Amino acid sequence: MPRPVVALIGRPNTGKSTLFNRLLGRRQAIVDAQPGLTRDRIYGLAEWNGREFSLVDTAGLDLGSDESSRSAIEAQTRVAIEEAEVIVLMFDVRQGVTAVDRDIVQMLRRAHREVVAVANKADHPGQEHFRHEIVALGLGDPVLISGQHGLGIGDLLDAVCARLPPPIEDEPGEASSARIAIMGRPNVGKSSLLNRLLGDERALVSDTPGTTRDPIDTEIIYDGLPVTLVDTAGIRRRSAARDRAEHFSLLRGIKAMERADAVLLVMDATEGVLNQDQHVAGYALESGKGLVLVVNKIDLMEAAEKKQELWRRKVLAEFRFFAHAPVLTISAQTGEGVERLLPATLEVIGQRRVRIPTNHLNRALREAFAERPPPSFRGKRLSFKYATQAASEAPTFVLFVNDVNLLHFSYRRYLENQIRLRYGFAGNPLKIVLRSAKPDA
Repeated sequence: MPRPVVALIGRPNTGKSTLFNRLLGRRQAIVDAQPGLTRDRIYGLAEWNGREFSLVDTAGLDLGSDESSRSAIEAQTRVAIEEAEVIVLMFDVRQGVTAVDRDIVQMLRRAHREVVAVANKADHPGQEHFRHEIVALGLGDPVLISGQHGLGIGDLLDAVCARLPPPIEDEPGEASSARIAIMGRPNVGKSSLLNRLLGDERALVSDTPGTTRDPIDTEIIYDGLPVTLVDTAGIRRRSAARDRAEHFSLLRGIKAMERADAVLLVMDATEGVLNQDQHVAGYALESGKGLVLVVNKIDLMEAAEKKQELWRRKVLAEFRFFAHAPVLTISAQTGEGVERLLPATLEVIGQRRVRIPTNHLNRALREAFAERPPPSFRGKRLSFKYATQAASEAPTFVLFVNDVNLLHFSYRRYLENQIRLRYGFAGNPLKIVLRSAKPDA
């Protein structure tokens, strides 16, 4: 089931990144008093009352003195407005409404998107400052919050979830097909790879980074199975982020990822693994998507640098959080290794759909607990009662225990590894959810 997108939009220094970190529950965006530090589009997975959505933090819209820079940032904001189902429009309640705020409001009026107006930096109850100026914009009553101190966050999330579209369930029989998103930075060869897989020139191929602007869905039949290949917009590195509208196009790739079962993350062998590659893999992990790591342009490497095992060790050293993902070296230009991609990816998709019988799962976990008992904490030790596999898209296991607070991170990782040793799930994230079991009578 694809997740809707919620975008945080506003002028610089209204507190978007602070709120972003608050909603995700961790420090992912850089926060500083200096305006405009969010230079990349930053994204993550948020959840409220069982409803998940993709959250996007954007660069602040600033009038500035450089007209071309302003145009690029405005274009980036328009992309966010276009792609998101709900816009969270941030104001600084202590400064009131500025000319830039009014410009953004005009954009939103033309876009016909659901908007939640947020008056941030109301750091004390009853501290409303220039709230009346925000009300006068006609966006409804703003939600007063303090992103820094966590005030009003529940009210904000209630307002956001109330405006999200109803969940779209997968169509019956859809699970028998496979959707594969091809993702990566600009000019790593995604479109060339798609053309090689299809055997024709359906996607425009160019040496100019960022030629592909919108996801392209192509359906094929592979070994009797319907497969949809999605070629997504490229991811631009920070060093080449002058055209922010182009850089922001990764959001379209994220929406394509949400509709996919697995991601082919394409990297350039001549450049190695970069931060943006890890960001995309991290989002795939959070979203419960399968992942195959693809090193392209291997034909440009010397013979000694082409070895598959060499690249497997090198790449997985950079993706320790996804060390179970397959790593394949290919050349989309010459076709070398491409024939292994679809079988490996379909194997990953097939494994995410494996259902473990409840009695087998409980036997395996009891053996794991007996082989390596969990450490004690303050005189108490985690006690396993029983487990079941949840009916969810990503492999999810619900463990009923005596105390949900006694599971250490390292022991959670041990249990994940024990499940993988017995049942595979290569290239797929595993989720372990704890529930309190009723005490024995």
